[in-house]
Amino acid sequence: MNLVNRFIPSDRIIRLQLMIIVAVVLAFAFTLGGKFFSVGNFQSISSQLPILGMLALGMGITMLTGGINLSIIAGANACSLVMAAIIVNNPDRPEFVALALLAGIGIAVAIGTLNGVLVAVIGVSPILATLGTMTLITGLNILLSNGDVISGFPPVIQYLGNGSLFGIPIALLLFLAVACGLWVLLERTTLGRSIYLIGSNEQATRFSGVNTAKVQIAVYILSALLGWAAALLMMAKFNSAKAGYGESYLLVTILASVLGGINPDGGFGRILGLVLALIVLQMLESGLNLLGVSSYLTMALWGGVLILFIALQNRKA
Repeated sequence: MNLVNRFIPSDRIIRLQLMIIVAVVLAFAFTLGGKFFSVGNFQSISSQLPILGMLALGMGITMLTGGINLSIIAGANACSLVMAAIIVNNPDRPEFVALALLAGIGIAVAIGTLNGVLVAVIGVSPILATLGTMTLITGLNILLSNGDVISGFPPVIQYLGNGSLFGIPIALLLFLAVACGLWVLLERTTLGRSIYLIGSNEQATRFSGVNTAKVQIAVYILSALLGWAAALLMMAKFNSAKAGYGESYLLVTILASVLGGINPDGGFGRILGLVLALIVLQMLESGLNLLGVSSYLTMALWGGVLILFIALQNRKA
């Protein structure tokens, strides 16, 4: 019995997610056979997961504080448009690639600071504050770019989205590195503990001497920076930038966060759970695509998985 317990995670949510992964794998093994387990299919899953993963991490960290970041997609597109404009207008000058990356980071920090100040200092509800910034940024993105696609990036940018190392996509390696770094921040630092405390009880955390406003602003800046990382991967993968890229990802990032075990009210959730949730969603999407199932039905099934997960979680509780 002790040997079994050693290999079975003690976290109830992680166990549920692993059960869902096993069920999905078995279902597609019977329906698709070797087609689902092909190298090409796994490469497809691993190349699609990083962009959504970066955005989901950005969404999840704000939900840990009891907030939300509805502007993460718009912010990512703003970063990509600024970076793309600088690179394309200076195609033969490599130093402008570094300048573009710094400009993208500056845009992300500005957006994150705006969201953080609205929520933590002014006291606006996170959903209303980020909805407002989402609308503002989306309008500016379309206005300044005329809704056009900006394309034509140097190989060093494209390599991030299409290159591989020992058969593993570079984008996936970058996502895993960021996820590990975020895990360390949340589990091993004072800032991470403060994030969980604010999500559990913001007022009590403030009375205990934690500068809750400073922590919340830092969280929204970090969320925007994760959006910048997703923007860079989108630019690299599609070799283009546009104001409307990734709009369908917004609800999926929330879905992945909740399915990953993050409490929408804040205070609880793990990076490992979020990564496992992303694997479940990408496996479902890939398998259903191979079966020729409509993408709309895929979205419905994603919702079904979430409902099943919440039901199992509440029953176990």
